[in-house]
Amino acid sequence: MAFYSPPGSGVPSAPPPNPKDSLAKAEKLLEEVNARLQQLDQEKQHIQNLKHQYLEKLEKVSGLSRDAVREQLLSEAEKYYAADLARIVEQTRQDYSARAAELAQEIIIGAMLHGATDYTAEYTVSLITLPNESVKGSIIGKEGRNIAAFEKATGVEIEIEEGNTIRLSSFDSIRREIARRSLEFLIKDSRITPTRIEEVVNATRRQMDNILVDEGRKICAACGVYNLHPDLITTIGKYRFRFSYGQNLGIHTIEETKIGIQVARELGLSDDIISEIRLGCLLHDIGKVITDEEGTHVQLGVQFLKKFDLPEVVINAVAEHHEDKPFSSSVSRIVWVADAISGSRPGARYEPHEAYVKRLAQIEDIGKFFPEVAEVYAFQAGRDVRIIVKPEMISDSELTLLVSKIRQKLEKEAQYVGQIKITAIRESRATDITKAK
Repeated sequence: MAFYSPPGSGVPSAPPPNPKDSLAKAEKLLEEVNARLQQLDQEKQHIQNLKHQYLEKLEKVSGLSRDAVREQLLSEAEKYYAADLARIVEQTRQDYSARAAELAQEIIIGAMLHGATDYTAEYTVSLITLPNESVKGSIIGKEGRNIAAFEKATGVEIEIEEGNTIRLSSFDSIRREIARRSLEFLIKDSRITPTRIEEVVNATRRQMDNILVDEGRKICAACGVYNLHPDLITTIGKYRFRFSYGQNLGIHTIEETKIGIQVARELGLSDDIISEIRLGCLLHDIGKVITDEEGTHVQLGVQFLKKFDLPEVVINAVAEHHEDKPFSSSVSRIVWVADAISGSRPGARYEPHEAYVKRLAQIEDIGKFFPEVAEVYAFQAGRDVRIIVKPEMISDSELTLLVSKIRQKLEKEAQYVGQIKITAIRESRATDITKAK
């Protein structure tokens, strides 16, 4: 081996390598590599050709194509392992069946936890704390004129409690809210007269439109729904002042929407379907706050929503959330499930059995007040009343007048939420028996 010696070392140095020789060697090596790769490609192609020829010979000898052979082998293997496969399939089915209940519980529990909201039960009264007992005299007025004027203007009953408390009682929560705001303003204003009461109540009633819009926006935002028609938002605002067995409709709607969305996400549904579920949960009970028309809250809600440009699947979910119609989509099913969870959970709704029976008995007693009535039956928690009249005491033409009288008496004396449908039935029969021959 030659070593390079620096100048002056006394050792003769080897000449440096020629770059041209190195380049020639590299090119020669590259040619050999390329030739070898080309030879390998040719050998690979030759092997592929031999494989193809042998397969063709096998197909010709056996009389079967490759696909046919593959199917035959699979069929034989399936027959051979049929018992093992059946056992595996059955075991897998049992495992998933056992796991299904657990998974369903996890989904529902997770949805309920996600949808939990702060909740305070409110019923049919509002309490107002007075600054002192001397205010009671101003509210009552001379010979009770002020309190009578207030009850007439608001349609709300005032009950004077012991101590510094006044109770406002009404099943119409919007009337009760108007009365509460009006009375609080009158107490601060200290000018309580029949004329002043009427002015304040009318002004508060006009302000309720803005209040409903604000409440509607809050509920929509809590449900994650935006850009609705202003009329829809105003109507949704009434949820805040509507109660069903002590459960606030606004809180119930927010809670149900959260549960429905969580269930949909656990099921892996698309964002478009989740948006439809949001709307369905938000609007499912909108018919409960429509009080100027007749019909069930489902019918009223569907009729009202058809005025707006809403997806058909959302309107169907409203129409089907009490199973009045068969479910037409997964949206309807999830809205129904979420509604059932929110409404039936412990603590959501409550009405003592004694109060429930008393309310039905009161409705039936009001109907029996009229001498032409034979029997009265209250159905659907008092929302549907059937009256059987004595046909000999009333004619068909007088039947309509009787129903109107009963309606007026119920509106004046009965305690109820929403509407009561009154149906009077008059039936006359003629019976005769032939003589025996």
